[in-house]
Amino acid sequence: MAIRPCRTYRAIPDIATPKRFGLTIAATLGRTTGPKKTDTYRAAPTIRRKGYADPCLLGEGLINRLLARHPSLRWNDGQNQSSPKPSCARTEAGSQWAAIPARPECSGCGAGRILAGFDSNTLPLRGVSGRTMKTRRDFLTQAPLGLLGAMVAGSALAQTGENPAPGTPPPGSPGAFDTAPPVGPKLSTATFVEAEKLAQVSMTEAQREMAVANWPTSMAALLERRTGPRKVALEDGLAPATTWFPAMGRAHVGPAHDRFVPSKVAATPLPAKDEDIAFASVAQLGTWIRARKLTSSRLTKIYLERLKRFDPQLRCVITLCEEHALAQAAQADKEIAAGHYRGPLHGIPWGAKDLLDTAGIATTYGAEPFRHRMPKDDGAVTRKLNEAGAVLVAKLSLGALALNDIWFGGQTMNPWLLQEGASGSSAGPASATAAGLVAFAIGSETQGSIISPCMRCGTTGLRPTYGRVPRTGAMTLCWTMDKLGPIARSVEDTLLVLNAIRGTDPGDSASVAAHLDYDAAAPIKGLKVGYFPGWMKEASATELDRAALAQLRALGLVPTEVSLPDWPYDDLNLLLFAEAAAAFEELTLSGAADQLPMQTPDAWPNLFREARFLSAVDFVQADRLRRKVAREMERVMAEVDLLLVPSLRDEMMVISNMSGQPSLTLRTGFVEVSQVRSDWAPDPKHPLPKLAKPHRVPYGVTLIGRLFDEGTLGRVGRALEAKVAVAGERPVGF
Repeated sequence: MAIRPCRTYRAIPDIATPKRFGLTIAATLGRTTGPKKTDTYRAAPTIRRKGYADPCLLGEGLINRLLARHPSLRWNDGQNQSSPKPSCARTEAGSQWAAIPARPECSGCGAGRILAGFDSNTLPLRGVSGRTMKTRRDFLTQAPLGLLGAMVAGSALAQTGENPAPGTPPPGSPGAFDTAPPVGPKLSTATFVEAEKLAQVSMTEAQREMAVANWPTSMAALLERRTGPRKVALEDGLAPATTWFPAMGRAHVGPAHDRFVPSKVAATPLPAKDEDIAFASVAQLGTWIRARKLTSSRLTKIYLERLKRFDPQLRCVITLCEEHALAQAAQADKEIAAGHYRGPLHGIPWGAKDLLDTAGIATTYGAEPFRHRMPKDDGAVTRKLNEAGAVLVAKLSLGALALNDIWFGGQTMNPWLLQEGASGSSAGPASATAAGLVAFAIGSETQGSIISPCMRCGTTGLRPTYGRVPRTGAMTLCWTMDKLGPIARSVEDTLLVLNAIRGTDPGDSASVAAHLDYDAAAPIKGLKVGYFPGWMKEASATELDRAALAQLRALGLVPTEVSLPDWPYDDLNLLLFAEAAAAFEELTLSGAADQLPMQTPDAWPNLFREARFLSAVDFVQADRLRRKVAREMERVMAEVDLLLVPSLRDEMMVISNMSGQPSLTLRTGFVEVSQVRSDWAPDPKHPLPKLAKPHRVPYGVTLIGRLFDEGTLGRVGRALEAKVAVAGERPVGF
């Protein structure tokens, strides 16, 4: 690595073995610019694997011969005085030579100048033998190369006549760390005392003093990209050089071939009521449209009317795409009438979480600073759904910048309990789907943003394997964790959507062309379903979690106990906070984050600011821990075919999102709550409202699959959905 040097060099010892000292030639060679001028330079090592020899170790006689050969060579005595030769003395302990001035002067001959010691403010030379070398034998066994280099360098320059500028290293000199021009604010040891508290490390007073002295020339300069003068803008869509691949180098992960065989939908008459049509499954709607019992235009108008009627209660719509939707629906009807049927999503209205780019339609991220953001192009998933013939009817709400359920238009509400939020951050997709305002929606998850709102609103959410669905044209929160996935009212609907949006895209370096193997009729008997016995007994689990395990046993699966090490998995969130803060750096540093609706300690503005003080070293260590955790998940998933876990179990929420495992969350029953629920940290000053009486709300479980094995999740999930038979119940009033 070459580091751009400056004109001032500092002596840095690097001595591994006391008996192998060499003599390093100073980086700077000077010539006079006038008969009475003498340039004095401080020197830095250019061969860092060599150490420095004290002048006495060279042998007094040989130094005299060197000075006689080059009479203009002078040694600075540290007091701005010169003498023809240096001297030294031992410390009282006898184990370290006293500091020898490190500024030799050359008055004109161009000979290489020997750096023989150190200023008192540089690192001392330790471990030097107490014996003074005065003989040729001593010198030749300790430092022959250094002396030879000094003479050769001087002679060579004298012959070539090179005249380097003052402070310029000779040709071929590598750069060195800690040589940048000093920049940044004035520091003191107290600065590092306080910084140590944040990083939870400790330094000695001497180490703090060293850091104060060299931080401006070593670390401060590394921030120039942001602080200037040579600022570099990092455009949206520019991903980091490092990419997370869940397969971790394995050549074959997931199914060996593509197979997509959904269940056969029974031929049923079209319902008379619009609301019954609205709550029908995607598969059923597609059957009616293909049979031309229902037009896309009529279905689109049904959903547009419901969006207008119920959005004032739910606040789930950011942009209603009425004109756009009617045009797409008319085109779908025209194609289907002509015999061009694109597939099960042709003519089906859907809603997009408002972080998916839509050409000519605002994509706001739910945040005031982006309220008028107008993309020129469709995102990859939008484009894929357009190609499948789906009809976009609305851009749906998300908590500002994909956190929880509050955006610039208010809080998105749960249709099952209008006094509480829908959870997030895929709040609008879950709320609108649960209320029958769209046939399906696209949500996203970095850590819980599909699972949590699906639990709250009673919808079905499929979080694909990381890399399964391309994210080009979607808001970035965390490059190595963001995932896009479908939210629907039935398990198989999510598979129908996944099959349409999966694949690769040049704009997403993490996207993977993995096979999808789903056969609705394939048997599930004998599959091993793993579970964590301790988790099933603790507060995050309910009787419905335990009942789901029993129901899977009744379906022929084999419940199998599994375990994970008791590690601090939340440490991995250092990666999440650092990546998110990087993604929204300009928003934070410009102060625009102050426009976000939530300014609590657990909201993004504060977390973005705090994340700037996370250690880069700890980031790398957390990334290494991530790989270690992913290997543990690889071990666990080798023992079973899938896992059943309490949906909101913190450890698995972190682990599975970091490892990239797919998940399927589905409703399996109902529970009663006596208090509204919130995604935000408890605030004693604003306690959550109590309900006048217990309220019945949906509850679900989550299945975790092997990498790229969403097909098995779909088969087992569909069987469990049929077994519990609660997916068809609707929220009252919708």
